[in-house]
Amino acid sequence: MQRSLEQRMAIKFYVKLEKSAVETIPMSKKAFGFDCLSDRQIFRWHKAFAESREDVNDENRAGRPSTSSSDDNVKRVRGLLNTDRRLSVRLISETLDITKTIVHEIVSESLGMRKVCAKLVIKVLTDDQKARRTSQNPGSFTYDNAPSHTCFLVADYLVKAGITVVP
Repeated sequence: MQRSLEQRMAIKFYVKLEKSAVETIPMSKKAFGFDCLSDRQIFRWHKAFAESREDVNDENRAGRPSTSSSDDNVKRVRGLLNTDRRLSVRLISETLDITKTIVHEIVSESLGMRKVCAKLVIKVLTDDQKARRTSQNPGSFTYDNAPSHTCFLVADYLVKAGITVVP
């Protein structure tokens, strides 16, 4: 962005020196090398400055923004997940009227969460969070994909099978 802004300023300078677009191209290529704007872009900017354009910045583009993962949407998704972490990406998408891909991007990248046991949790636990979890449930045994109410069934089965279960 900054590099192309410099080139537009240089093109504007060449126009003020009354250089043609054809003369401007080799000077730009010599000055900026591989980062030089394309010939077509140089012609376009040269024409705009020759027609008395003064601003070297791009004009605002009409239409939809390139991404919907704005701070507002991140806050909305975070708020919804704080109420119920078992919500699916599809349900969040329908509730907030945001596309599924954007919701998935917000959840996985912006909020740093992933799906574990039908619950969205933070990817990496801090040392405090690990200590709190182990102090709250010392020796509890659950199977990763099983609902929480089945852990007792699994523990009973292991005891019956003669496998030592840590209490």
